[in-house]
Amino acid sequence: MPDQSSPWISLCSGDLTAQIDPLGAQLSALRDRTGRDLLWNGDPAVWAGRAPVLFPIVGTLAGGSYRIGSEIYHLPRHGFARGRHFETVRADSTAATLRLRSDEATLKVYPFRFELDLMFALQGATLSVTADVRNTGGEQMPASFGFHPAFRWPLPYSQARASHFVEFANDEPAPVRRLGADGLLTPTLHPTPISQRRLSLTDELFKEDVVIFDEIRSPSVTYGADTGPRIRLGYSNAPCLGIWSKPHANFICLEPWHGIADPAGFAGDFRAKPGVFTVVPGGSFAVKMAISLIDA
Repeated sequence: MPDQSSPWISLCSGDLTAQIDPLGAQLSALRDRTGRDLLWNGDPAVWAGRAPVLFPIVGTLAGGSYRIGSEIYHLPRHGFARGRHFETVRADSTAATLRLRSDEATLKVYPFRFELDLMFALQGATLSVTADVRNTGGEQMPASFGFHPAFRWPLPYSQARASHFVEFANDEPAPVRRLGADGLLTPTLHPTPISQRRLSLTDELFKEDVVIFDEIRSPSVTYGADTGPRIRLGYSNAPCLGIWSKPHANFICLEPWHGIADPAGFAGDFRAKPGVFTVVPGGSFAVKMAISLIDA
């Protein structure tokens, strides 16, 4: 349930309803026109997330720390944005903008002045989400950003969990990457588990945590079963896609990222880390995601 001191923001288009929690600017509910839940409910006994925002890092840092020049800073996995309260800049029946600004607490762990806007817009059966990262300081700002939405597995359309798959818009022949027990990116390349553009979803697939597509060609994927409505996830400016669940859990995360966990053994400057983008003073960088409910 939402914290009563931080009520969720509700949006409705007729085809979809969405609720956003200002704590972390997290999409916290997504329902079809009949009220069926498409998004995971955040059961803390399994995984308390629903659709956390990953900023200013994606994944795990080697030793829990990173370096800018000669200075060392510490951040938890996926950064701090998901645990911070966002200001509601605007909200109406179909759109909302939430904002996180740098402050004394963020500057101690991430020495850059920024504004991070999450803009949500519902139109018909599509929820669009744009993350806009702005550099409000006077020096170049390195960062990463990722979306992490968790959808019901199975979807609420009477299809068996074992019948669900992720279908890619394009062929994806490149190998995939995995994480080690320490949460760091291993150097091993694994043969793609995709066959004829489809990734069959099984519990075995996630025994080694997330499956990482770091050479993604497809601008979108669809998730569901052969019959019944599916979810289409489109993304732009996100060169990596993570797909993750816990074995036997009733959710599947489809995660567009601009960033990635530290490679095992990485000890370089954060600005040289794979997947990091740089925002010039006064500039901005946007990562976009669109969630659509479509007919099979």
